[in-house]
Amino acid sequence: MTSPATAAAADILSVDLGARSYDIHIGSGLIERAGALMLPVMNGRRAFVVTDDNVAPLYLPRLKAALEAAGIAHAEAVLPAGEGTKDFRHLEVLLDAMLAARCERSTMVVALGGGVIGDLTGFAASVCLRGLDFVQIPTTLLAQVDSSVGGKTGINTARGKNLVGSFHQPRLVLADIGALDTLDHRQVLAGYAEVAKYGAIDDPAFFAWLEEHGPAVVAGGAEARRYAVATSCRAKARIVGADEREGGIRALLNLGHTFGHALEAEVGFTDEILHGEAVAIGMVMAFRLSARLGLAPDADAGRLARHLAAVGLPTALPGNRAWEAGRLLDHMAGDKKVKDGKVTFVLARGIGQSLLTRDVPAAALRAVLDDFVGPVRQG
Repeated sequence: MTSPATAAAADILSVDLGARSYDIHIGSGLIERAGALMLPVMNGRRAFVVTDDNVAPLYLPRLKAALEAAGIAHAEAVLPAGEGTKDFRHLEVLLDAMLAARCERSTMVVALGGGVIGDLTGFAASVCLRGLDFVQIPTTLLAQVDSSVGGKTGINTARGKNLVGSFHQPRLVLADIGALDTLDHRQVLAGYAEVAKYGAIDDPAFFAWLEEHGPAVVAGGAEARRYAVATSCRAKARIVGADEREGGIRALLNLGHTFGHALEAEVGFTDEILHGEAVAIGMVMAFRLSARLGLAPDADAGRLARHLAAVGLPTALPGNRAWEAGRLLDHMAGDKKVKDGKVTFVLARGIGQSLLTRDVPAAALRAVLDDFVGPVRQG
């Protein structure tokens, strides 16, 4: 495994998709250089920037200065922060703002923010004028290691997460590590869950590195963060390059997500549970289910849970509401990865050994959910 020291020099990765390939830049000060970095992939000198009201005061002036320095004219839309923005109503608001700004097919749309802004902006870009190019400038750890790479865009509906959307690859991703310094601790932890996911899927050596260096990633160590982001993006770029539209191995990236999305749906996609927190709990559930089915050792299920807990992530359901196993099962039944009426699960044979299956016995799944819900709260 490459060390953090050598990773510092490898700050440009490529997502290999033939004519639609694009680069991921990872480093500090990239927002200030964004204009110059964007010009080679632009068809003109106009941009439309989308951000939220948390990110705008911090980074929008820096980005606008970078665009102006590169001679790129620009307009912007500032949306409310939070998962609630990823819906039809705000999609319409954004599209109207883009059309009011007279966006043209040569206009580059820029997503400046976390996963909500990236997903919503990418979807809007994919449908506005039948398709505009866009750039991802992710400002959260979760977005830098996961949602900004791979071209999945979309919005949530009352029936589930990301059920409306499109595959629309960005032209460029600029992951400015310095932007992570302004994240609150909870958001950093939420992003760390996605980092740990890559080790749990198919990189046991990276997971072992995280067990030693994870606290530094969470605490703000610049080189540790850069290495964690680069390793995560390299893993995702490799998988997306092999399976862009999730027909096979890309589905492994959903480790913890089938359970996690059900938790998010149950709380109405609010900050009661952040996406990364739901994924952390979901990964623990997936490993517990794997152990119950005899696929993974109990020791590996425990190892995953201990590591996530050690950095401060939740590994059990919050006790502030009455959870019902039946309701979680209902949410899973509406998951977009259901095929022929069967829910797709990412399970594991151990740390770094994930697998896909649709043949999970209902009794085993219910038993695991009941263990997490507790005997008093069963649905």
